[in-house]
Amino acid sequence: MEIVEVTDPADPRLADYTRLRDVELRKSLEAEHGLFIAEGEKVIRRAIATGHPVRSVLTTRRRLDALADVLGGATVFVAADDVIRDVAGFQVHRGALAAMRRLPPLPLADLLAGPSPRRIMVLEDLVDHGNVGAIFRSAAALGVDGIALSPRCADPLYRRAVKVSMGAVFSIPYARMGEWYEGLSRLREAGYRTLALTPDQKATPLSGVEPTGRMALLLGSEGDGLSSRWLEEADEAVCIPMSPSAMAAGVDSLNVVAAAAVAAHDLVRHTAAQR
Repeated sequence: MEIVEVTDPADPRLADYTRLRDVELRKSLEAEHGLFIAEGEKVIRRAIATGHPVRSVLTTRRRLDALADVLGGATVFVAADDVIRDVAGFQVHRGALAAMRRLPPLPLADLLAGPSPRRIMVLEDLVDHGNVGAIFRSAAALGVDGIALSPRCADPLYRRAVKVSMGAVFSIPYARMGEWYEGLSRLREAGYRTLALTPDQKATPLSGVEPTGRMALLLGSEGDGLSSRWLEEADEAVCIPMSPSAMAAGVDSLNVVAAAAVAAHDLVRHTAAQR
């Protein structure tokens, strides 16, 4: 481990950590350098444990010992809290940031392969990184086998997605579709039954779907839900039943994160007995 003391927020060696809340800047910088930012000891440890190489670490002197056992020969920039705040653009309460190298993306065909039955979730155009991270956490916790992302879906390795997921983005395989228009046909070719989650209470309750074979649950964007094309092309529309009293009061759906958690629970039910 190489420890480097830094006192100037403008030090060019800290470029990987610059303005972490500037989404457009970070998209460009992280894509160019093939990196992502892990925040906090637990998330950094999970990233390292799943094989992501450490590019560098930025932390305070008092937090250094907590990570020393997993950093190997990494370069560690040590700075005061106010210096880290000025570099990142916010107060880093978790005390440590790590610039990690991305692994080669998993091909969609590899995600869809494997023993049956399999349960995957497919996210269409979810653009909020926090929502994507929260869905990954629920999916990993409840036993979903993988997640497929539409081309415009938010990056699971963006800092906020990684943080909200508590590192679950490293625990569940995912792949991005190369194109959206024929996305569902790729799922069918791999033997998946596609279930479109909708707030429409006339749809089949998800808990009533026969849990056999491969199933892919489709979830739509935060505002508009699934596109009309995917709704029409799916093998079956499914819903999470709402309370009649809630419906009468005008509460007719869950937000996408809550819906994903409830749906993940139903999606994987009885799966263990079939394996």
